[in-house]
Amino acid sequence: MIERAAQIKLRPWQQAAVAVGSALGALLDPRRADLIAALGETTGKPAFEWVLERMKRSPEGRAVLLERPRVISAKVGHAWDLPENTFGAAYAMFMGSRNFSPDERPPVRFMDTDELAYVAMRAREVHDFWHTLFGLPTNLLGESALKVIEFRQMYLPMCFLSVIGGTVRFNEKQRTLFFQHYFPWAVKASLQCTDLMCIYYEQHFHEDLDDVRRKWGIITAPTVPK
Repeated sequence: MIERAAQIKLRPWQQAAVAVGSALGALLDPRRADLIAALGETTGKPAFEWVLERMKRSPEGRAVLLERPRVISAKVGHAWDLPENTFGAAYAMFMGSRNFSPDERPPVRFMDTDELAYVAMRAREVHDFWHTLFGLPTNLLGESALKVIEFRQMYLPMCFLSVIGGTVRFNEKQRTLFFQHYFPWAVKASLQCTDLMCIYYEQHFHEDLDDVRRKWGIITAPTVPK
């Protein structure tokens, strides 16, 4: 069973209030991961249900749902010991170079079932795998570009709103870079790659990074002018 905070049952008006409050709070302070998570859960149930059905139709997705792997230090720590050419080592380098911990994701609070709660948590926890695969930085441009891909993969309203919020905060140079380079690439990359929610990433840690990128149809982020 997925570890969750105390389950919170919301009436429709309460769900709308949490969604609006979370959206405004996240816009004012994008570092509030708890608000972004709440926004994703309160607006994303139909999207998570759709992702769940896709995972059930995929052999690898079904394995993920059956075994419910978690992206936490106790489960992915071996990635730090893998050869440097592997996907696992690239993920470990991505995390280590930024002093990120896989244990920092906020818990799921607003999903109706354990199965949907797991899908929501899985979507949250594979975010850094996607950063690694696409070669995206964690700055405002990189996060906004990844949200374009996440929206295409899951159709979560939160991803769409995050892209809008990101563009609002861009300065003129960032806006030009995003719409001339990152946005067109993200749309193309999201259309070419496989169904990213149906991959059991942990079982591919030992594989060569370039090989898994080719296998999953990953186009890495463009090199843009400084």
